[in-house]
Amino acid sequence: MKVASITSLVSALVLALCLKGLQYFHLIKWNPIGFYKKWDLFEGSSKLFQWSFLILVLFIIGFVLYITLRYVYIIPAVLSSFLLGLFLSITLEWIVLDLPLQSSSFKKLSIPFIVIVICLLRFLLETANFHQKEHTAQKGN
Repeated sequence: MKVASITSLVSALVLALCLKGLQYFHLIKWNPIGFYKKWDLFEGSSKLFQWSFLILVLFIIGFVLYITLRYVYIIPAVLSSFLLGLFLSITLEWIVLDLPLQSSSFKKLSIPFIVIVICLLRFLLETANFHQKEHTAQKGN
């Protein structure tokens, strides 16, 4: 659990920093903390609190992914992180940008965002797989 917590926290912090960087350099066309206005949450609070809450949500999502996906170590992390990351990032941007179901909508997706999500999922899955295999090997001894 300690490794899962640390890995999820690092992943959440890196993703939040990357989102801020992508927003700063206009590589994504949406605001990472813009959902607060859309859902009428924490509108009067500071940006620091909003980003901190986003990091907490990302930590929880990363922790759940770490715990659930460590048992699929049979599937190579390269394949599962690529497919899951591609699906999650495209779905998230599709929902955030409210894109229609047309092939021209794919041009509006942010490739740097997709790459970052895939890389961070690979980090989570490789760490989870490594520690699960190590735990399984220790039980066998």
